[in-house]
Amino acid sequence: MRVVFVHGACVRDGAWWWQPTGDLLARQGVTSVAPALPSCGEAGAPAGLGGPGYAEDVAAVRAELTSSQEPTVVVVHSYGGIVAAEAAAGVEAVTHVLLIASYLPVVGQSLSSFAGTEPAAFLDVDEQTGTFGARPELFVGTFLQDCPQVADDALTRLARQSLAVTTAPVQAAASLSVPSTYLVCAQDRGTPARMQRDFATRADAVVEIDAGHHPFLSQPQAVANLVMDVARA
Repeated sequence: MRVVFVHGACVRDGAWWWQPTGDLLARQGVTSVAPALPSCGEAGAPAGLGGPGYAEDVAAVRAELTSSQEPTVVVVHSYGGIVAAEAAAGVEAVTHVLLIASYLPVVGQSLSSFAGTEPAAFLDVDEQTGTFGARPELFVGTFLQDCPQVADDALTRLARQSLAVTTAPVQAAASLSVPSTYLVCAQDRGTPARMQRDFATRADAVVEIDAGHHPFLSQPQAVANLVMDVARA
C-alpha cells in the first residue's frame, strides 16, 4: 500500500505540509508521495496568465497515480479535492479517497461553484496577473490557529496560483466510483465546518475532528490513524 497526498491551494512544497503524517505512516511501512501542482508554480513554469492551470494539476496527479499498480489511498486537502476528483477517476490502483476539509465536486462543478460573489477576506486576487494567493497577514489566524508552531515555516511556502483553476469544471468525479471518507475539521476558519458537512454527504463515510484547516500538521497521529483505517477497510 502507498499514499498519494494532494495539497491545497496557494501553497507549494506539498511534501513539507504532509511530512508529520507521512513520517508516522512510514513507521508502519507505508510509503507516501506528494506530487507538485503546476498551477502553484511548482513545475518550473510560472503561475498566471498563460501559465499552467487545472488541467496540468490533474495531469501531474494522475501521472503519479498511474505510475504504480500498488494499492493506493489518495489523501486530499481543500483544493486538492477538485484535482483528485478527476485525476483519480478510473485509476485501478486507487482503493480509497480520503478528503480532509476538502471540496468534493460533482461533474461540471468548479472551485468557483462554492464561492460567494466576493473573494474571501483571506484571499488576494490579481486579475491583471491572473493569480490569486493567501494574504500572509491573515493566513495563520485563519488556517493555523491550532498549530502556530509551524507558522513561520508555513508562511515561506505560500504561493501565487493561476486564477484559471477557480473556473475550470471537473470532468469526472472519483468519489462516485471509488470508496471515500470525508474528514470534517470542526474548528476550520477557512472552509467552514457547515460547508464541509455538506460535502461530506457525497462521501461514503464521515469522521469529524476538533481541528483547524490543517489537522495533518496539528494532529498528525489522528490523520495517520485514519489513513490506516481506510486502507484496511
